[in-house]
Amino acid sequence: MEFSENTHVIEKKPLLRASGLRKSYGGGNPPAVDDLSLQVEPGEVYGLLGPNGAGKTTSILIMSTLLRPCYGTLSICGTDAFKYPGKVRKMIGLVPQEIALYPTLTGRENLYYFGRLNGLKGASLEARVDTCIGLVGLSENADRRVEYYSGGMKRRLNLAVGVVHQPKLLFLDEPTVGIDAQSRHMIIENLLQLREEGVSMVYTTHYMEEAQQLCNNIAIIDKGKKIAEGAAGQLLAAHPGCRNLEELFLHFTGRQLRD
Repeated sequence: MEFSENTHVIEKKPLLRASGLRKSYGGGNPPAVDDLSLQVEPGEVYGLLGPNGAGKTTSILIMSTLLRPCYGTLSICGTDAFKYPGKVRKMIGLVPQEIALYPTLTGRENLYYFGRLNGLKGASLEARVDTCIGLVGLSENADRRVEYYSGGMKRRLNLAVGVVHQPKLLFLDEPTVGIDAQSRHMIIENLLQLREEGVSMVYTTHYMEEAQQLCNNIAIIDKGKKIAEGAAGQLLAAHPGCRNLEELFLHFTGRQLRD
């Protein structure tokens, strides 16, 4: 936060500010991310929407410091994320599209392991593990090995691992893909609760109703470029021929199948 002498108003700085991000994998292919700029305010859920191959996962990997771009800058909590990735990683969480768990460990052991990696220990670690197990409805299965979990249970544990250290900013890459309706409902309820608690998020999904329910602002990207940005209601008002977010999405990205 910043104090202005002239106005005596406390101004909020963006929690995340990305500018001109570009990533190319070479081989004559077009850039996976092409001049992407966005910012996320404290407490905001920012939806990153796009068809398959649009550059969503690459963008998440860059902004969570796991992939270096060819060009561009990234600031998280006022820190240069590319210069000081270790410092930034203590403030962020990541729920990847692929399940990132150790199958031969129990759910509880996974949470203890990832909690320790993020600097938790002792009573605070134990308390967070118990809280996260309850949060995602795994109390009765916390001591089962993850290899025996259903897909929905793994997805819920994947979320718990991402928030065990109480990050200020959470990156979620399609966290409800391929699961049952009950698990999906619980994950959305958990994310709404985290939003109420002030956790900022960058959220990718193919479920337009999720984006409309969760996100304060959205960006639609295609072929690595941002082609629309704003609150869902404002974007729909600007395109009266679109009755909902799905129709708006198709308006910008087309109806051609993407593999």
